[in-house]
Amino acid sequence: LNKISYMDNKQLYKNINFTDLGKALRRNGCMDWLPYDPVELENRFIWLAAFGKLLVPEYHFKRAQMDWWSNPLFINFIEEYNDHAHGFDNDRKWNLSQLLRLCAHVPGDTAECGVYKGASSWFILNCWREFYNNGSRKHHLFDSFEGLSEPGPFDGTHWYKHTLSASVKEAMEKLERFSSAIVIHKGWIPEKFFEIETSNFAFVHIDVDIYEPTKASIEFFYPRLNNGGILICDDYGFSTCPGATLAIDEFLKDKPERMISFASGGGWFMKGVETQAQY
Repeated sequence: LNKISYMDNKQLYKNINFTDLGKALRRNGCMDWLPYDPVELENRFIWLAAFGKLLVPEYHFKRAQMDWWSNPLFINFIEEYNDHAHGFDNDRKWNLSQLLRLCAHVPGDTAECGVYKGASSWFILNCWREFYNNGSRKHHLFDSFEGLSEPGPFDGTHWYKHTLSASVKEAMEKLERFSSAIVIHKGWIPEKFFEIETSNFAFVHIDVDIYEPTKASIEFFYPRLNNGGILICDDYGFSTCPGATLAIDEFLKDKPERMISFASGGGWFMKGVETQAQY
């Protein structure tokens, strides 16, 4: 499969017998019809979906013609983080950037719980850069910078302690130009929350993967989130993060807000906006 690269291996690509390959894929029930010469993006994507169905039949492909793939902010992110290889989380990053538009008028700071290498904070800081540059907001980073804490009984078997470890230096590498607006709170969640107990927030991003720190994060930030502010839980709705989903649902069960799930994984709510329960 690595040899089938139209952009990098045109000669190899031309030597592939797509007629026979297509017949084989159809015999395996991967696709009813395949274009003879997959040169155009749409046709190449149809072939990609056929291979995907063969390898991972449970996966649902999406359309390939997304305008946001050519958005300057998104392209800048890809270049800075060298994220050409897989881009598995790029749609969630785009969702984040769009939700920031909904609450730009809401007063308060921003926070991220679970920073890793700073990609989500990069979007927060770049989308609202005028607020950080003029000193009207601070962006708070909460992380052990030693990876995850110990998973508990609600967290399944996917995660282990110290998974997803990145240092402060790694996290700040792409965020350095916003350093005057960033406040780093290094420690296991929630032990550093007391440092901002009198602050209010317009936007909070929770990405800690497991039950206990997710529970502690929403319990702390919900009452400090101003009306109209948005909270995202990046891990909500993932089968690999059952504890994070449970922690959010338990907390919101007696609140007017409910999580709105992204098709890409993750979820969000807007403070003060009553939301119908999940269908």
